[in-house]
Amino acid sequence: MSLEFRHIAHAYGPVRALEDVSFVAPAGEITCLLGASGCGKSTLLGLAAGMLAVQQGEILLGGDELAAPGRNPPPEARPVGLVFQDGALFPHMTLAQNVAFGLPRERRGEANTWLARVGLGGMGTRYPHELSGGQQQRAALARAMAPHPEVLLMDEPFASVDIVLRRALRRECRILLREAGSTVVLVTHDPAEALDIGDRIAVMEAGRIVQFGTPQELHEAPATAAVGAIFGGAQVIRGRHREEGLDTVFGLWPFASLVGALPEGEALDLLVQADRLVPVPDPRGCRVRDVHPLGARLRVLLETGTGEAITCETALPVDPDKTYSVIPDPESVRAFART
Repeated sequence: MSLEFRHIAHAYGPVRALEDVSFVAPAGEITCLLGASGCGKSTLLGLAAGMLAVQQGEILLGGDELAAPGRNPPPEARPVGLVFQDGALFPHMTLAQNVAFGLPRERRGEANTWLARVGLGGMGTRYPHELSGGQQQRAALARAMAPHPEVLLMDEPFASVDIVLRRALRRECRILLREAGSTVVLVTHDPAEALDIGDRIAVMEAGRIVQFGTPQELHEAPATAAVGAIFGGAQVIRGRHREEGLDTVFGLWPFASLVGALPEGEALDLLVQADRLVPVPDPRGCRVRDVHPLGARLRVLLETGTGEAITCETALPVDPDKTYSVIPDPESVRAFART
């Protein structure tokens, strides 16, 4: 079933955590809530789970109201499963007992089957402290999925796992979740994780969703320079639209046509790719802060006298004792009106 948020707003006293948030997590897909700490993503998850009461707006499951002001069923009365950052396994129970805990008596024999599905076959008699972090998260996933919840809510589920294991675990987790047909909402602050596991991504800033779409849509058509920088591996620099081109602290770029109908003098955020920038010797340019070899190319960090910096990746020789301006490939530059 789909999980829909309609015009959700939430406050902690005078602090506004969410402001008019609306989106649909489609049935059978993995939807990631991506953003920095404090942007409101965990608050959304808490509202869906029933750990927080809905103050404004409504949450629907399969088109039916799940929660709204004055109607906030507790977590145990909602058809949702929860997976937290630390797994939250009961330390005094074996893995099989942990998985069986939320099942009716007649289904508790399924615990070992679920453990086998997450790669923990034959480990049902072990206790959580006998497992690695990745194994504990697998057990937590088995426990959450065993009751066949309509929706699975996951809050930074891989954050406590080391980075090498994390990549493998989230890809295995994606396959398992898709095979189960679960509707999943997963909170993360890691863009790579959102791209790796998500079918759709909601990018959040300051309690709002700034863009919602598939990974491909966010990569190819970012709504803001910040979204483009997250998913395109690009840099955001400030510029201004002049008659003769784009005026930046790294040089004048003669590409005024890139800004379309924006008026002259408009302040811009310019999205640029490091490997599409060419450093050009210029006595009035930027100093070379660092040069780092990347095989056949160099990664060059240039810095202005006032501290602005830009990174180039180039096959051209760069003299650390000279100063440079920067010229981009015009087809690689995206311009956004600064908000």
